[in-house]
Amino acid sequence: MNKKEIAEIKKNFSDDCGFFTVGKVLTAYIDAEKNIVYKDTQLYNIMPSDEAELIMINLKKTLSGTLGKNLREYAFPKDQYAEDGAQTFLYKLLDSKLLDDELNEQFIRRIAEKVEYISTFAVFTAHCTYSVLKKNRNDDLEDDAELDYNFLITAVCPVDIRIDGLIFSDENQKIEKKPTSDRIVGMPTDGFLYPVFSDRAPDINSVMYYTKTFKKPNISFIESFLGCEFLMTANSEKEMFQRILENVAGDELDYSLITAVNDKICEFVDSYTHETEPAQVDANKLSSIMWEAGVSQDKLENIPKVFESATDNKPLTAVNLIDRKTTVEFEGITVNIGKDSVDKVQTQTIGGRKCLVIALDGDVSVNGMPAGV
Repeated sequence: MNKKEIAEIKKNFSDDCGFFTVGKVLTAYIDAEKNIVYKDTQLYNIMPSDEAELIMINLKKTLSGTLGKNLREYAFPKDQYAEDGAQTFLYKLLDSKLLDDELNEQFIRRIAEKVEYISTFAVFTAHCTYSVLKKNRNDDLEDDAELDYNFLITAVCPVDIRIDGLIFSDENQKIEKKPTSDRIVGMPTDGFLYPVFSDRAPDINSVMYYTKTFKKPNISFIESFLGCEFLMTANSEKEMFQRILENVAGDELDYSLITAVNDKICEFVDSYTHETEPAQVDANKLSSIMWEAGVSQDKLENIPKVFESATDNKPLTAVNLIDRKTTVEFEGITVNIGKDSVDKVQTQTIGGRKCLVIALDGDVSVNGMPAGV
């Protein structure tokens, strides 16, 4: 799925959309010992409106975030099409429209057994149908539906148990300790959409995984439950890119080169703002970026070999490689430099010592107070 396709599903994921419906909703509560404490299936349109609204918010949240960071599409390996494979099981669950109690039980059991969580959590799964409208030659939507896109969407939410605390009691008209513990369902930390929506049609061979913490996704969800091969996190891609840059540039690596490369990649990412696919950096693009940043030609010749060794020639997601601010650190000193102020900072050798020189063109403050410098 690209950004445009995700945006289309997210935009129409609403009770107010005449082309979108929610059928059955499966809910479950699993404790820290992986016991299924509660499980139920209801028709969405007869649920209490306040509960339905909150469930809808949680489900829709799994369509949010940045593609390539919070949202990563995974293709099922061939072995997951086997009888007990994740793809086969999810397809059966999709085909059942959550009407098969035995399949529903197996689904929740799979999550409980295969996904690692350190506390209690709730699971919300809905079977949804989106009527996909036809597009004319001008790419405008027509009134007739081309097909029905049936999909499952799941949100896995942590449950916080709150025991201590003071409340104002309406009954006693005073502030007192609350008499019972509350189990509050939080926003989802993980989720998935199956099948994906690609080229305005379902693709049963892939699944879209959502994580709240893209720096530390739940690998057990991806590998053990979905049966997919885990892709690098945004941080891993960035660390790999930094090693590539260091290995290629070598002794040419300094403040000016690092910030220049970062600026060039930022420009590349910004140029893709209206594109449907995220910007990616391969060996050729990296050569162009580093050449524009001022890396010498003899260093650039090492890029194909270094890039292939580090990435197996798989492109890197450009947005994961950039810093929107520059940080200079040295022995207890940290200087944060905004994107538009990089050119006000230089490194110079003064009196035989390496120095960081900052052009003070405006007013200066120290700890929030004006200071004459």
